[in-house]
Amino acid sequence: MAKDAKLSLIPLGGLGEIGKNMMVVKYGDNILVIDSGLMFPEEEMLGIDVVIPDVTFLLENREIVRGIVLTHGHEDHIGALPYVLKQINVPVYGTKLTLGLLQGKLKENNVAGGVTLHTVKPRDIVDIGPFKVEFIRVSHSIPDAVAIAVHTPLGVVVHTGDFKFDQTPVDGQITDFHKFAELGQKGTLVLMSDSTNVERPGFTMSEKVVGNTFDETFRAAEGRIIIATFASNVHRLQQAIATAYKYDRKVAIAGRSMVNVVGIATELGYMNFPKDVFVELDEINRLPADRVAILTTGSQGEPMSALTRMAMSDHRQVDILPGDTVIISASPIPGNEKLVARTIDHLFKQGADVIYESFSGIHVSGHPSQEELKMMLNLCKPKYFVPVHGEFRHLIKHANLAVEIGVPRKNIFVAENGQVLEFGKNSARMNGRVTAGRVLVDGLGVGDVGNIVLRDRKQLSQDGILIVVVTIDKESGQVVAGPDIVSRGFVYVRESEELMEDAKEKVKAALLKCEEKGITEWASIKSNVREATSKYLYEKTRRRPMILPIIMEV
Repeated sequence: MAKDAKLSLIPLGGLGEIGKNMMVVKYGDNILVIDSGLMFPEEEMLGIDVVIPDVTFLLENREIVRGIVLTHGHEDHIGALPYVLKQINVPVYGTKLTLGLLQGKLKENNVAGGVTLHTVKPRDIVDIGPFKVEFIRVSHSIPDAVAIAVHTPLGVVVHTGDFKFDQTPVDGQITDFHKFAELGQKGTLVLMSDSTNVERPGFTMSEKVVGNTFDETFRAAEGRIIIATFASNVHRLQQAIATAYKYDRKVAIAGRSMVNVVGIATELGYMNFPKDVFVELDEINRLPADRVAILTTGSQGEPMSALTRMAMSDHRQVDILPGDTVIISASPIPGNEKLVARTIDHLFKQGADVIYESFSGIHVSGHPSQEELKMMLNLCKPKYFVPVHGEFRHLIKHANLAVEIGVPRKNIFVAENGQVLEFGKNSARMNGRVTAGRVLVDGLGVGDVGNIVLRDRKQLSQDGILIVVVTIDKESGQVVAGPDIVSRGFVYVRESEELMEDAKEKVKAALLKCEEKGITEWASIKSNVREATSKYLYEKTRRRPMILPIIMEV
């Protein structure tokens, strides 16, 4: 390895946003990737299923990518792998549950064959190219979460992944404080730390708090209990099932993703419960209401999720009954607040008693609050600090927190996706950019929907479409049939016959003008028709529908 080789950190996702986390560590001719997540679409991304990072940089350097290491099994850290591994086949390293969840995803997307998965345990050290990669146990809202310490020839880079300092974790697996302190004692070159909850003072409450709240609710509830939470929150599902068993309730599961996670977590030994605690969803109506608990997806108010369908009386097997207690054990992801509020309203309308996040203790975060972030900085004692995993304001606030505890301002880098951070033993700087951004996934299409398509979808959703069909004689250029107008999402034709007739006249006039001027180019004829119709309709309705002229020759 060249003596003057530099160490670069290149975020391809997860900075300035919540989701699609992906960090590249590059040293000489070697690349290591930490996480490969997806993000759910924003409101204006009409019809988009998920958003994944742009991996052009990795594809351009595919020869030197040595491996992908994973911090934990949440979608925003492993969700893009089925798409990435189709394009670049490299070994993937992760803990048992993380790889168990990933395998399910790969099978679903038909990329399981040929992918090499290496299972690691906390405290394992794996050689990947010139990197010694160490996995460090942390607490989070999913078991088997780890931080990653990458030992490079220039120093140690620590990536916390998602973490919190839970002193009483449900599974008894406490964060490896000792290892972080040891790295700090030897000297950490760069720390990259989770910024999601930097705006919250104090400490994040322990997951055990939710178990206590479940206990109180189960003790008091007389009807059925329905709990909505993230499917991947295995500890919370375990606590809910254990509490149901304690109060002699049978548990049914609604929602495909939750069925999958419970199956995988049970198979791998991360969930334990008596076999007879579960019943099929079809059987719950045969049981007394006070003997039933239902675990369901839909804590984010997603329109197609099980809880939302129950709230709308649209679920095949479960209706909300007066006297049901519904616990929404999650806080809305930014952007989902309206969906969640609407679901809660509908549940109340159906006569349910709804317990949701503004009641304390029904949900705790899996991310560190300010005091824990300070503690991580103090344990690792980094020379350089890069806040990650958060919107831009979170990164800035985390940087300010680091200054408070003594990290020099010049040694803190608030970066954007695609920016290259270059480190030497005693130097650090921003050094250019690589391609980074969002790739939109719509159905089976990956990246084939761009800004122009989204703009068209927006226009169609706001003003509708008008299709103008005309048949022209090939020889003489005379109109032999039409114009006919078909409208969708603009006006109802029967109620606006006069408007449509006038629009047809405008089309005829435009075609006549073309004929007089000797215009025979289809593109020009279409353009004239579009212009004349658009101008007229805007004058009459103050709307701009998409106008699609179709010209046929006979």
